[in-house]
Amino acid sequence: MNKIFCEKLKELRLEKNLRQFDLAKIFNVAPNTISSWERGNSAPSIDELKVIAKFFGVSTDYLLGLED
Repeated sequence: MNKIFCEKLKELRLEKNLRQFDLAKIFNVAPNTISSWERGNSAPSIDELKVIAKFFGVSTDYLLGLED
């Protein structure tokens, strides 16, 4: 996954004062999955990306760095 996604996910999570553990419960994934996404070691599926965007009220293009 691109570095922009990693940074934006972490930024959005911190803006909501959520821990990685909290986000993992919300998205129904393992806690280390959020950590892995934020470090760029793995990437969410397309469906997961849509859920992340909807939860944070942003577009998938924003998450991927295609728009500001």
